[in-house]
Amino acid sequence: MKIVVGHLYPDYLNIYADRGNIAVLSRRAAWRGHDLDVRPVSVGEPIHPGEHDLLYIGGGQDREQALVAHDLLAKAAGVRESVAEGAAVLAVCGGYQLLGRTYRDLHGADLPGVGLFPFDTVAGDTRMIGDVLLECELEPGVRRTLAGFENHAGRTRLDPGAQPLGRVVAGFGNDGESGWEGCRVGRAIGTYLHGPLLPRNPWLADWLLAQALAHRFGDPPELTPLVDELEDEAHAVSARRAETRGGRRR
Repeated sequence: MKIVVGHLYPDYLNIYADRGNIAVLSRRAAWRGHDLDVRPVSVGEPIHPGEHDLLYIGGGQDREQALVAHDLLAKAAGVRESVAEGAAVLAVCGGYQLLGRTYRDLHGADLPGVGLFPFDTVAGDTRMIGDVLLECELEPGVRRTLAGFENHAGRTRLDPGAQPLGRVVAGFGNDGESGWEGCRVGRAIGTYLHGPLLPRNPWLADWLLAQALAHRFGDPPELTPLVDELEDEAHAVSARRAETRGGRRR
């Protein structure tokens, strides 16, 4: 089965080693006999609803975000309609901010967002940096942990009633105050966790693959289990770091 991934702005939003997320998705798909067809979508290239099973957008600094923000706004309808039709999304750090409504940078410049996620982001004067651990429940009654690294000045405030990706166990999260991290709308999730995220959290990679396949089949399939000893150890090490060191402001 071919899984079509639209990788937004790989030539601009590509810091923090977040290309590793695509590598993990590709390998875990291949181990199960699926082909991950990754198609770059950059400046001036539209997003056609129904074309992609998964949209991925990585992180970047304020300069790169400013370079793509208005082009991404022109793609906003395509992104929102793709999600409404069942496509999955993974948005990381800077890409996560741009899929909200607005992002105000350190210099006070307002960048328009896609409006997929119900939040606004304002850059603070200190950065929130360090290991982070979340408790998530993407499937009712199934609680899991996500371990990663955050490095952002943005304070992301979810609208009342918005669904976060998870509850912060250790670290800062969206704003360092609410106790929430990330956001979820259907099969679309956004997060500040990077470095990259998926090598340390194979269960989330599989959840995204299942959601992408559901775009084709209608329901998420039961994926063949894989041997994840190394991945589980990487998760455990990252989780221990978060629990013992947490994040710090700078």
